Amino acid sequence: MALKITDECINCDVCEPACPNQAISMGPEFYVIDPARCTECVGHFDEPQCAMLCPVACIPKDPAHVESHETLVQKYLRLTAEAAAPATGTPSR
Repeated sequence: MALKITDECINCDVCEPACPNQAISMGPEFYVIDPARCTECVGHFDEPQCAMLCPVACIPKDPAHVESHETLVQKYLRLTAEAAAPATGTPSR
């Protein structure tokens, strides 16, 4: 299950740099989590770093994005493989 940031967010900037998957970014009013990139820190940490560090406890699990532990592991493997892959493109001459 991906996490989400509720409208109780105070934009303290603690969560964004703590995310190992770069899933957190500033939204129109407060920070948001991209569910396609959120692994709840599976593969990186024992618990979600954003939720652990949030001073107002506004980062619950998102019931709209239910995922099993195995699905989160597969997402982690995909994201780390993408990050490790060299950028493709035509070399300039």
